[in-house]
Amino acid sequence: MIALHDVHKTFGTNAVLRGVTLDVPRATSCVIIGGSGTGKSVLLKCVLGLVTPDAGTITVDGIPVQDGDRDAFLARFGMLFQGGALFDSLPVWQNVAFRLLRGALKRPVPEAREIAIAKLRRVGLSPDVADKFPAELSGGMQKRVSLARAIAADPQIIFFDEPTTGLDPIMSGVINELIREIVSEMGATAMTITHDMTSVRAIADSVAMLHGGLIRWTGPVGDLDHSGDPFVDQFIHGRATGPIETLR
Repeated sequence: MIALHDVHKTFGTNAVLRGVTLDVPRATSCVIIGGSGTGKSVLLKCVLGLVTPDAGTITVDGIPVQDGDRDAFLARFGMLFQGGALFDSLPVWQNVAFRLLRGALKRPVPEAREIAIAKLRRVGLSPDVADKFPAELSGGMQKRVSLARAIAADPQIIFFDEPTTGLDPIMSGVINELIREIVSEMGATAMTITHDMTSVRAIADSVAMLHGGLIRWTGPVGDLDHSGDPFVDQFIHGRATGPIETLR
C-alpha cells in the first residue's frame, strides 16, 4: 500500500532522510521506532505529500504521492496526532465530524453528527460526551475522541503519532487495544511512530527502525528481540551504552 524507495530529505545542512526504503503491505500495521529527531515525523509528512523529498520515490497504492487530485488523495488518510490536536472551541461531536462537515467529504449536519456519535461509541464513549467540550474531558477521553476523529471518514490508511503519550499505563493499554481492534476491523493500513515499546508489541505487525537517516532494520514484531542489530537491541532495551550516541 505504501512504498518508499531511496528517499532523501535535507533541511539546510541537516540531512534527515538519507535513502529510506520501506514497504508497508496493505491492511497491515507498521510501527516506526527510533530516537527523537531521527526523522520519523518527516517520513510521515513525506508520505502525506506535505514535505517533498529531495530524491527518491513514494507511492500509495501504486500512485506517486504528488500525482492526481490532492483532496481525493488526502481523503484516504486518517490521523491521530500526538497531542490530540482537538479544537477547544468546538464540541466533541464537531471535532469528530470535522472532515464530514466540509470539503470533499461533506455530509448533511444531522448525518455527520450521527456518524460522530457512532464513532464515539466505537471508542467506548457514550453519546452524552458529544456535546461536551474537550476541556471537560480527561486526557484519556480526549485521546479516544482523537481516535474517533481519525476513523470518522473510514480511511484506508491511518497514521498514529505517539498515540499513548501522556497517558498512564492502564489507559495506554486501552488505547493500544482499541487501535489494534479498529485497524483490524476496518482492514486499514496503519503506520505508527512511537517510543513506547509496549505499544510497539501491542499494535505492530512489522517494525522498522529509523536511525541515521536510514532504516536500520525491519521485520516482523516477533523478531524484534532477536533482530541481531545492535542499534535495535540498544533502543528496545533502553540501554545508555551502545552504538546510539547519547548526550551525557
